[in-house]
Amino acid sequence: MRAKPFLCARFLVLAGALALPAAAQAAPRAHKTKAAPAGVAVDYSVNLAGIPIGNAQLSGAFEGARYRMDVSAVLTGLVGAVTGGQGSARSSGSIAAAPLPNAFSIATRTSGSGIAVRMALANGNVTQAEVTPPLLDTGDRVPVTAAAKRGVIDPASALMMPARARAELTDPENCNRTLPVFDGATRFNVVLSYGETRQVEKPGYSGPVLVCNARYVAIAGHRPDRPGVKFMEENRDMSVWLAPVEGTRVLVPMRISVRTTLGTNIIEATRWTRTGTATAATGEAQPAAVADASLAQR
Repeated sequence: MRAKPFLCARFLVLAGALALPAAAQAAPRAHKTKAAPAGVAVDYSVNLAGIPIGNAQLSGAFEGARYRMDVSAVLTGLVGAVTGGQGSARSSGSIAAAPLPNAFSIATRTSGSGIAVRMALANGNVTQAEVTPPLLDTGDRVPVTAAAKRGVIDPASALMMPARARAELTDPENCNRTLPVFDGATRFNVVLSYGETRQVEKPGYSGPVLVCNARYVAIAGHRPDRPGVKFMEENRDMSVWLAPVEGTRVLVPMRISVRTTLGTNIIEATRWTRTGTATAATGEAQPAAVADASLAQR
């Protein structure tokens, strides 16, 4: 059961990797614009084949070029009673053309086992990674080379997606990107492309969202002959809905849908809470949004 929840968590995280801040606009000479914290906290329900199986929380904070993402998830009901599945993750770093994490950690636990990952990164490159307990050497995994650990983001940072241009945050171009994810053990891409724009109504949010189609591409660390890997690589029934975080140039997931061998897994926001303050050009504090991002477990 560990692989399924982990995959969902992994996908939720990379969904957020789309949020990139656009270049700041010039302020009037008489008034200097100062960066201020902004953010959002999102509660999610987790459903599999129409059955509620858990919940997740995302919390992201953005201040200037810095960010922090916290994600947690727990399986509930019969599935939770049987598996005891729960997990949490944290990532922090800076935002450039894409997230540049400097630290990532995740810990997950089931009734029979647990796993923890810690990573350090610099300029998009992994400098240290530790998985506890270490993965078994099955002999059929694609080796993770040094090259595979360069130019990557972690799963939690993948849930934060900076805007790609100065246009509206819901410009279709903000869907079109590839997320190069390394979770400490496996390296994979999530390829996103624009599907449509929808209007949604949720507690705390009312407005447009980008619907991005998604594809999973295994790169390294996986076992290519495993049925689950082949299923995900051929899966064309995956999508993520991205909503803008007020006061930022960032988007985070409103909804993630992934078809699995057991049915469609849907992680959907039930509450969207803006937090923080934004500083206007006059230097006076104005209401703003603080972004919180959460990640499903591994």
